[in-house]
Amino acid sequence: MTERLYYQDSYLREFRARVVEVADDGHRVYLDRTAFYPTSGGQPFDLGSLGGVAVREVIDEEDRIAHLMQAPLGATEVEGIVDWDRRYDHMQQHTGQHLLSAVLEELFKIRTVSFHLGAETSTIDVDAASLTPEQLERSEERCAQVVAQARPVEITFEDASTTLELRKASERSGTLRIITIEGIDRSACGGSHVRSTAEIGMVLTGKTEKIRGTTRIEFVCGKRALRRARADNRLVASIGRALSVPPEQSPELLAGLIEKNKSLEKTTQRLATELARREGKDLFLAAEPGPDGIRRVIQRGPIDDAMRARAQAFVSPSGAGEKAVFLAVCDQPPSLLLAASADSGVHAGDRVKAAVAAFGGRGGGNAQLAQGSVPDAAVLADAEALLR
Repeated sequence: MTERLYYQDSYLREFRARVVEVADDGHRVYLDRTAFYPTSGGQPFDLGSLGGVAVREVIDEEDRIAHLMQAPLGATEVEGIVDWDRRYDHMQQHTGQHLLSAVLEELFKIRTVSFHLGAETSTIDVDAASLTPEQLERSEERCAQVVAQARPVEITFEDASTTLELRKASERSGTLRIITIEGIDRSACGGSHVRSTAEIGMVLTGKTEKIRGTTRIEFVCGKRALRRARADNRLVASIGRALSVPPEQSPELLAGLIEKNKSLEKTTQRLATELARREGKDLFLAAEPGPDGIRRVIQRGPIDDAMRARAQAFVSPSGAGEKAVFLAVCDQPPSLLLAASADSGVHAGDRVKAAVAAFGGRGGGNAQLAQGSVPDAAVLADAEALLR
């Protein structure tokens, strides 16, 4: 059994321990005691070194903890050094999560159902269909109040049968490790935590999203929150400089530019469609009727709105309907479009469906316009030949 030193002291950075077993050619090490936290309860493992060799992962194997090493470890007694920056960051985020979850329950009776501590941001999933921006702001303000009060964060060990007033009931029996934030939260937890809410720093929430009936809230604490605020300020300032306006005027100006861009896109699309129709009529006039009196043309390129407008204009250049068939072929994705005038005797939908089906493709449409695709560019030419 491995003695878990981090249970008593999350601030322990260095320790000495005896190697009790090695495996995987010395890459998997078991100690009699360790300060390295293994992945558990939504919190990632610690990094650091044992005997000068880097620890690349720490795994909880119930009664003992495995240290996965960068290189074989041959010593029988080692000095362990925990990566303090990583450990303290995890402590800030995890205690911050306890505080945020307690505040959400205190203010809105919203219960936290899961927690994940990520490399850049952390998340909690809460039992609520959604949260308003005002609720998140109130939660941040309440967290800031508790942080400023520097409330003690204490670790105790209590019997599960007598432990009361936990924020979330524990299903475990025997002795529980309880993390208490004075006056606001008591939770059973095996993670590493700071000694005071003052060490959490700012609690800053981010985006939210719906996840299977719950809401996932992104958040950062401490140095992460400082980095996030700094990055946001730089971003806002750079946007203001790019727009040549004070940062506070950027949202209004951007909204106007977006609306203007939408209008320009509509105008561009309309003009492109008009141009395509003219091109279709010009192609019709330039095409010579075949022996059957049908004018035919083949175009290659993307089958988009412009191509469809060109095809429809080709088969009805004057609106009266003259014998014409327009075939469009696109290499990527391998697809075809067929347009036929009403008096051509060609049913575009039937022809396309039969041509692509012969090569495992799908397609369809009506008598005047149809589109289909084939699964492989290698058979596109064969499908095209059936439509010529």
